[in-house]
Amino acid sequence: MAMDREAREPASSPTDGLATYFDGASSRRRAVTLGLSDQLTIREGDRTLAAWAYGDVRRADGPSGILRLSCLSAPALARLEVRDAALAARLVERCASIDDNTPGRGGVAAVVGWSLAAAASIVAVVLFGLPLAADRLTPLVPDAFERRLGEVADAQVKTMFDARVCDNAAGQRAFAKLVTAIRQAAGLDTSVQSGVLSSSIPNALALPGGKVYLFDGLLAKAENPDEIAGVLAHELGHLKHRDNIRGLIHDSGASFLIGLLFGDITGSSALIFASRTMVTSSHSREAEQNADSFAIDVMHRLGRPAKPTGELLFRVTGKEGGKGLSILASHPLTEDRLARMSREDRAPSGPPLLTAAEWRSLKSICDAKPGDAKPGNAKPRDTKI
Repeated sequence: MAMDREAREPASSPTDGLATYFDGASSRRRAVTLGLSDQLTIREGDRTLAAWAYGDVRRADGPSGILRLSCLSAPALARLEVRDAALAARLVERCASIDDNTPGRGGVAAVVGWSLAAAASIVAVVLFGLPLAADRLTPLVPDAFERRLGEVADAQVKTMFDARVCDNAAGQRAFAKLVTAIRQAAGLDTSVQSGVLSSSIPNALALPGGKVYLFDGLLAKAENPDEIAGVLAHELGHLKHRDNIRGLIHDSGASFLIGLLFGDITGSSALIFASRTMVTSSHSREAEQNADSFAIDVMHRLGRPAKPTGELLFRVTGKEGGKGLSILASHPLTEDRLARMSREDRAPSGPPLLTAAEWRSLKSICDAKPGDAKPGNAKPRDTKI
């Protein structure tokens, strides 16, 4: 027949063993004896210093070989340290909730819950917090800083793609005429700079500070000026919306940009890092859709069709729907862009942007002169149009 605990261990008899008590009100170490009956009593000689209910006792962090305890109903800093292994084992046996606040031992549901909440918070920051911060901070970036960043990015582009600016005189005149017409229809001033790069990659990009580059590889695939005009209008849309700076804040974090602006990160290496980030990264899908909308509107203002631009993009990339998870792609699917530009297309109502002779000159803008080095042909990369 089982005997109750009081019969086996009289309440009046303290249990000998090494224990140290800190009352939480002073730093004094007290050598104490413990009584294990209906509750844990802590005595110093004949004086009872504290009585802890077993259900309120919790394990606290302590060194190896020492059982360190706290109590929910005691002062927050009160601690009991037990060095006697046998006494410690008897205490742990009586304190059923001793590990409820110890990660990995008790309170597993709470730990898992807080972990899931933390993960959800991180996802929320990435999906909503960073884009919101980018939208708020982008207008605050000084134009001078953006131009300086663009200058560094310009050098990065020419180095990375092993390309030069094409300088065929007739081709340059045709290109300047085309860009001027698009720029004026887009409502941008003469600070916008542009050029054609001697790279076989079918691409075009906009750099911060007002510079747009068309790659000869894309020009070679174009069949008429309207196709190229829409691409240039798209890149001018990125300039007008300052998408490069917005993307830099989003990708690198607001703290990095603030460091650049206020001097916590200084020197050319930081600018090179930022410019390389912009050159090698892609715009968000929303930014691409907005740039497409801008391009369609510009083509309408010029009285030229928007559909040819979609046809050029489809000619470059082909159908993309079966190439993976489109929701993860930064650009809208090319077939979707072509479908949209077809839906919003209008019959030509304005004059051609270039004459047939000017179009031929533009197409040959990168033709090498006698004695010139062969134009750079960097390894093809994904188009960022």
